[in-house]
Amino acid sequence: MLSPESSAEPGRWRTSRTPYMREPMDEITNPETEDVVLMASSQVGKTELCLNATGYFVHQDPAPMLLIEPTLDIAEAYSKDRLAPMIRDTPELANLIADVKTRDSGNTILHKRFPGGHVTLAGSNSPSGLASRPIRIVLFDEVDRYAASAGSEGSPIAIANKRSTTFWNRKKIYASTPTIKDLSNIEAMFNASDRRRYHVPCWACKKFQILKWEQVKWEPGRPETALYVCEHCGAGWSDVQRHEAVIDGRWIAEAPFKGVAGFHIWEAYNPWVNLSEIAKSFLTAHERQEQGDLESMKAFVNTTLGQTWEEKAERVATDPLLDRRENYAADSLPYRVLYLTAGIDVQDDRIEIEIVGWRSERRNDPEESWGVEVIILYGDPAKPDIWNDVDEITKRVWTTEDGRQLRLAAVAIDSGGHHTAAVYKFCSPRTGRHVYAVKGMAGARPLWPPKVGKSKRHKGHKVWIVGVDVAKDAIYSRLRIGNPGPGYCHFPLSYTRDFFEQLTSERVVTRFVKGHPIREWHKPPGKRNEALDRRAYALSVLYARAVPWEILARTAPAAPAAQAIDDGTKPPPPPPKPAAPAARPQLGGNPRQTRFRVR
Repeated sequence: MLSPESSAEPGRWRTSRTPYMREPMDEITNPETEDVVLMASSQVGKTELCLNATGYFVHQDPAPMLLIEPTLDIAEAYSKDRLAPMIRDTPELANLIADVKTRDSGNTILHKRFPGGHVTLAGSNSPSGLASRPIRIVLFDEVDRYAASAGSEGSPIAIANKRSTTFWNRKKIYASTPTIKDLSNIEAMFNASDRRRYHVPCWACKKFQILKWEQVKWEPGRPETALYVCEHCGAGWSDVQRHEAVIDGRWIAEAPFKGVAGFHIWEAYNPWVNLSEIAKSFLTAHERQEQGDLESMKAFVNTTLGQTWEEKAERVATDPLLDRRENYAADSLPYRVLYLTAGIDVQDDRIEIEIVGWRSERRNDPEESWGVEVIILYGDPAKPDIWNDVDEITKRVWTTEDGRQLRLAAVAIDSGGHHTAAVYKFCSPRTGRHVYAVKGMAGARPLWPPKVGKSKRHKGHKVWIVGVDVAKDAIYSRLRIGNPGPGYCHFPLSYTRDFFEQLTSERVVTRFVKGHPIREWHKPPGKRNEALDRRAYALSVLYARAVPWEILARTAPAAPAAQAIDDGTKPPPPPPKPAAPAARPQLGGNPRQTRFRVR
């Protein structure tokens, strides 16, 4: 029975109202099916599938059951708002499960007993609720919102599944709205199933097809005119014709059945939703997306279309970055540059350096950046000569087109390679100049650590553990910004294609560890990524110090005298050079200028 607290049509459940739910429910009682997977948008019947399955096993096939929600709080709310009203309003169930308030019932909000079994509710973040009892029927609700680990015991999905291994007739039901592409549990499970999709016939040509979002059409600016257009004959369907088509629909599998029945459904199949409502939701999300709010469109894709959202920051094309290079040089930086950092990568036969300029207008805005120059020093990092050259570079002065002189405010040097001892030896006496030995670590950690660490293998030298994954995510997101302003990345003409290929070389790869997706940055074989590593260190070390952006902005002119407005892309001719030399100094008394390659 559908309860008035949670249903627009309270009363006895009628599968005819949502005919696409008949086959998923039949598969729950199919002895050849062990797993049922439902990847769906919101409000199409996922929760009712779990409730109907629970009622069936209580009444018709008693068994120990476990229902898992994302958190313990959600599990309690589910029990109070959905499960308890269903038991109350369904006489067959009310006779089998005593009310929680009944004396000596032995029932609680999270545990309900009945003859031949029990229903236990748990949160994915509660290890005790997942591992305490043998379970034959496991229902996973909203698996894409589960905790990564149940306490310290690992994947909640894996823990719960182990409870059912002793039952030959076990059943596992997974239902969820998907989230992020390649990180979605329900998407991975659906792809591993026989992948059934619901096909419906056109009223005009009678040909069957899957309802697709791209076939929803409306007059410009008038979402109330939305119709579904047949992909075969072009006939338009009204909402009534669409609902009638759903009644006559059927599930068709795309892969062989191997014990896992998978279903995908989205909001267009819902009899209570009109296409005009979906179109209005899309237009609202699109408008917000144009204003920079991606979350609204992400929610539309997940909760309305029932599809995973692909993070755009994971791919950046090389050619557009190469084409937007600007005409400025390292000895005459754009006037908007206020602050300089350097990221240094140490290789076996060379040390690579990138100098990056920065500016921030408002708190919490991503910083606008300017690539200044890339310097490659060839030599053995185990010997002191090359480090003398690095030291001279960290003391250099760069000049802006309005005559200001800037020094490096902070420098990050990678200590994670084969020359860790040499990096520590160089950095330790220079931390007062904000030259830091850093080590990049994957995972969700801050760009710059709140506390400094100490190396155990190298006599307690200080090392700063930076979040390179977070840095690379930020860099890729900023590279996609198309207009100068917060977060935009400027590059000079001196930067070559090789630089941009290295900067965009890495891709995000997802692997599964004990059933849990782990998102990692990987460099394709044969590709180089030094430019990305250097930029990640230069970005991370920007947060090593509190930068007084407002004070720095007051010391710089709003624009050079030669032009009132300038976006930094076409600077005027540089002013006469100041008294202090801006050219690169001689290094260690011996120029060895041929050892530099600037690009």
